[in-house]
Amino acid sequence: MSATLVVKDLAAGHGERTLFSGLDLVVAPGDVIGLVGVNGAGKSTLLRLLAGLDTPEGGSRRLSPASANIGHLPQEPERRADESVRDFLARRTGVSAAQAALDEATQGLVDGAPGADDAYAENLDRWLELGGADLEERAEEVADSLGLKISLDLPMTALSGGQAARAGLASLLLSRYDVFLLDEPTNDLDLDGLERLESFVKGLRAGTVVISHDREFLARTVTKVLELDLHQQQVNLYGGGYDAYLEERETSRRHAREDYEEYADTKAGLEARARMQRGWMENGVRNARRKSSDNDKIGRAMRTESTEKQASKARQTQRMIERLDVVDEPRKEWELRMEIAAAPRSGSVVATLRGATVRRGDFVLGPVDLQIDWADRVAITGANGTGKSTLLAALLGRLELDSGSSVLGSGVVVGEVDQARGLFLGGEPLLEAFAAAVPELAPDEVRTLLAKFGLKAVHVLRPADTLSPGERTRAALALLQARGVNLLVLDEPTNHLDLVAIEQLESALASYTGTLLLVTHDRRMLDTVAVNRRIEVGGGRVGEL
Repeated sequence: MSATLVVKDLAAGHGERTLFSGLDLVVAPGDVIGLVGVNGAGKSTLLRLLAGLDTPEGGSRRLSPASANIGHLPQEPERRADESVRDFLARRTGVSAAQAALDEATQGLVDGAPGADDAYAENLDRWLELGGADLEERAEEVADSLGLKISLDLPMTALSGGQAARAGLASLLLSRYDVFLLDEPTNDLDLDGLERLESFVKGLRAGTVVISHDREFLARTVTKVLELDLHQQQVNLYGGGYDAYLEERETSRRHAREDYEEYADTKAGLEARARMQRGWMENGVRNARRKSSDNDKIGRAMRTESTEKQASKARQTQRMIERLDVVDEPRKEWELRMEIAAAPRSGSVVATLRGATVRRGDFVLGPVDLQIDWADRVAITGANGTGKSTLLAALLGRLELDSGSSVLGSGVVVGEVDQARGLFLGGEPLLEAFAAAVPELAPDEVRTLLAKFGLKAVHVLRPADTLSPGERTRAALALLQARGVNLLVLDEPTNHLDLVAIEQLESALASYTGTLLLVTHDRRMLDTVAVNRRIEVGGGRVGEL
């Protein structure tokens, strides 16, 4: 069915901190609204409010018709130990909940409960609308089309990262909601997955709100952009696509700065004139007193009149100042000023694989012959599950080879952002986990560095594994600035990063002079970051493009 979601004057906060207020939004059929803002601005909070999962601090939410189905698909879909892939798909599509409600309504019919007929009819309609009747058949077809060549009865926890990403995409492609609320659906998808997701979203007749760090995905899909500007404490809705939003935002911010500077210059000029006029007035009073005499009535009158004129002008200038329309100074945005600390250069040969083969179950990578030289900047691409992360582990000597050899060059100092952000998944506080990796830094230096990356007191004392994916990624990037590296290994570094941080990372990579191994499906990053080699991984083979 066609459905419209309307929120009015919505407000939310975190503790004493306001995230947003006065938020008005209409999500109509066919809308694809990109939700953007820095990490911590409240994007995921807003999606939960739109879904009706949380209660706002103010404002209202209305769904028309009230019986419409809203699909809220959060980032990092939960993988439950006792849940099969089939059950995971049923849960994410809403079919399992609808099935449970239908079973309860059916039992009500059997028991002769009052209103059982209406309850059964309502729950049957919902189950059918969500695609429950043919989910089993469609699930097999979609999984096969995505290359998910596994039994759907396997537990989700048995899947590799690439397989889990495909299962998450399958759950979205199988969904038949009336309103879609998508939180980072592009995470962990390869290029084929991204194209399928784009096609799905563009073909939806349902209203959609999507959070994504993938700039190319946003440019290809969204019809409007809702910006949560945490620094200015504003909510801005921009018509047009993502690229139009970037242009309009830049123009708006430039005009805001120009308006403030014009106001500040005018006010400063008037205040300077008022000070000068008051100075003339005060000098006139002193002169009048010094030169006055009982016999010089005319001179005294002239000096008094001149002083009163200056006082009148000063008052007039003050009134002009008070009548100015006040323009608040735009708040300076927080920026991640990221640098990648450089270690002394390594030897000429950084890493080498010779006849290297790795077997993991039925998967075989190799044999691989590959040499990475000093200052090489290498982009490594390929579909999920083809062995890109395995190749990195083999190059770094962290993986036992079934045959062949792996040699890491002399003087190589590795700095790594791995796909799982594994260094910050333990139960110890972030401050302790980070300090253990850089023991040469004093605790106050660690705190200062983490604060530069937006990780402040509220974050550093929390267990590392309770941080959001974006916060763990920021911590991993901070580590690159804390210790010098000459071999930088980035495995899907843009996952969970906000758009501002991605741009800062790209800027830091532009000035980094060491060796770079970059695995990413971010199409704009692949276009932006300069590389001199491109390696494709597929079918168990590694080839240079």
